[in-house]
Amino acid sequence: MSEVSAANRLGDAAADACALLSVRKLGASYGHIDAIFDVDIEVRQGQIVTVIGPNGAGKTTTLAAIMGVLRARGRVLLEGHDLTRASIEEHVAHGMALVPETRALFSSMSVRENLELGAFRFRHRPRRFREEALEEVFALFPRLKERSHQEAGTLSGGERQMLAVGRALMGKPRLLMLDEPSLGLAPLIVRDIFRIIASLRERGVSILLIEQNARAALNVADYAYVLELGRVIMRGPASALAHDPRVIEAYLGAAGGHQELLVT
Repeated sequence: MSEVSAANRLGDAAADACALLSVRKLGASYGHIDAIFDVDIEVRQGQIVTVIGPNGAGKTTTLAAIMGVLRARGRVLLEGHDLTRASIEEHVAHGMALVPETRALFSSMSVRENLELGAFRFRHRPRRFREEALEEVFALFPRLKERSHQEAGTLSGGERQMLAVGRALMGKPRLLMLDEPSLGLAPLIVRDIFRIIASLRERGVSILLIEQNARAALNVADYAYVLELGRVIMRGPASALAHDPRVIEAYLGAAGGHQELLVT
């Protein structure tokens, strides 16, 4: 092994030890078509990390591969536990939660019932534990408490997103992954959603955020990655990328003024 290669391995090992989530050379395919290539991502405890990029860049595929929904190559470590070949249930058991773009709620079930499903991994613990988790979610989303007996299918778009996030939080995840949380929501609701995301960091929840609204994502995140054609082409502190001329031209230019309104 060359000295350079050995140094790189030592550097990766040190980074893995410091990271809550460490993704190394992640690759995934749909059939014979490669979707993402050699993606490296790190999320440290208490961080919000965002991945931005155009439609079709592989952002949702990246989350699916990390969560075990999609078979992947490379390595996925959560607090040192290798979850690369693990089932979705094992990912959840180790404290990983995904809120998909579709939100995947059970429309005919009540808000409370949807939330209780999120605490499934604690089903063997005393009922009191799940009730405490429920009260924490209701404190974060008072509107859900008001509608706790209402069918999920009757909620507004913003309320459904709150319910999807709340259900994920019922499992007390170490890492919360959000796929396009602002998709299809009215501007004022988008602002509320990003305020909630920021408040989760203050509560100690680490977040990996996939978001089409680059301005809002970079505003709330600590660190950012830019994904194009399945590859990471840029990375760095979110505040630095927000002022990078290449990012401004590609993602923030024409829409920047409008997106700025959604996060202030």
